Amino acid sequence: MELAEQILIGESFVGSGAHAAHVNTVLGHRAGPVGTAWVTALATPRAGFAAFVAIAQPGIAVVPPTLFVNKAAIEEPAHGNLTWGAAQAGVANGVARALEEGVIDRGDAPGLLLIAAVWVNPAAEDPEEIYRNNAAATFQALRNSISGGPAIDDFLAAAHSPFNPYFRSS
Repeated sequence: MELAEQILIGESFVGSGAHAAHVNTVLGHRAGPVGTAWVTALATPRAGFAAFVAIAQPGIAVVPPTLFVNKAAIEEPAHGNLTWGAAQAGVANGVARALEEGVIDRGDAPGLLLIAAVWVNPAAEDPEEIYRNNAAATFQALRNSISGGPAIDDFLAAAHSPFNPYFRSS
């Protein structure tokens, strides 16, 4: 199946505590269902959630065009600054690394769109840690999506003793 026909879904969790980054990615062709979802999400903001086109610097959008979707409602200015500042910069860096390392083929990039759903804890305070963790999580989510991971056997083994930063099965 060609990339134009695929929807590549990735996930990664990097860091711990209030500065952890949880990034979900959806990568696909502009002319496919990812393109429809991308435009729809951009055009339908909700209170506390306003998807936006991620940038590396003002006037220089991420390539492939990346829609940044916050998973935690923005209620305080400091949380907004971390989300729109450090986390957005981290996503841009993670996508750039994916291009530089061939995770996303440079030749395919202009025809693709990326959705990055990003968790920034409202209790977070350290912009550098938010930046580093989101860069690493974005890169890893993209790498996971391209590789088709996780393997079913890996998932089944993990599902017998599930845990995450907020819960551990006894």
